[in-house]
Amino acid sequence: MSGIYTKRNVTTYPDALICEAEGLEQLAEALEQAGVRGLRIPEIRRVDSERLEITAIQATAPDEHTLEKLGEGLAYLHKIEQPDYGWGRDNYIGLSPQPNRWTANWGEFFVQDRLGYQVARISDPNVKAAFQRSLDQHGPALMEWLRDHCDHPSLLHGDLWSGNALFDGVQAWLIDPAIYCGDREADLAMTEMFGGFGAAFYQAYDRVYPRTARYDAKRDIYNLYHYLNHYNLFGGGYLSGCERGFDALGRVAREAG
Repeated sequence: MSGIYTKRNVTTYPDALICEAEGLEQLAEALEQAGVRGLRIPEIRRVDSERLEITAIQATAPDEHTLEKLGEGLAYLHKIEQPDYGWGRDNYIGLSPQPNRWTANWGEFFVQDRLGYQVARISDPNVKAAFQRSLDQHGPALMEWLRDHCDHPSLLHGDLWSGNALFDGVQAWLIDPAIYCGDREADLAMTEMFGGFGAAFYQAYDRVYPRTARYDAKRDIYNLYHYLNHYNLFGGGYLSGCERGFDALGRVAREAG
């Protein structure tokens, strides 16, 4: 690792990079608290409304060793019990705003502040109405189910797809977070949205903090948030992913009811 990487603010939000820097700092502090050494966060050199400067990472392809470091480090991060769900300020996920608040009810937060917020942003009136009907019908049961199947609030990276995990041949690095506190399995769900991180990652995570028996059902529901966000940003190519997510939401809600 050497040099400085500069990220420019390509959004319309002047505090986007400032929120990103806050996320990096919070992750770094939590990993230090957990005693993690194999998963790291780039050092922030400078941040303002226009650019974020961090230490550059000489990225290489991941191998089993560095994937294990990522899985172990993330598990230890998630094991730290946070006081509540949500976050103390609004931030961003990719190019979209991400509203936050503090609450003791994870199910309510996810249904209202994650799914409900994204559904409200849909521009197509027919799609919006159909998804809102599903949320109105199944949301209350889903809130209870999610509340009952989350052990404790964990600090989440929030946008954990493969492009936001880098590897330098020795250790793993996290970049571009959209942090908040929530069910740890929401982070794991997103790792599978675009193909997964490989068996070594999941095996290492499970050795430290095994996934729950409800993970498979949660995965499709948690990734619905990201499919909705991608649909709002990039259009119809993500509509089928949204529809699959609402199908999963309905199945879980009916079973819970």
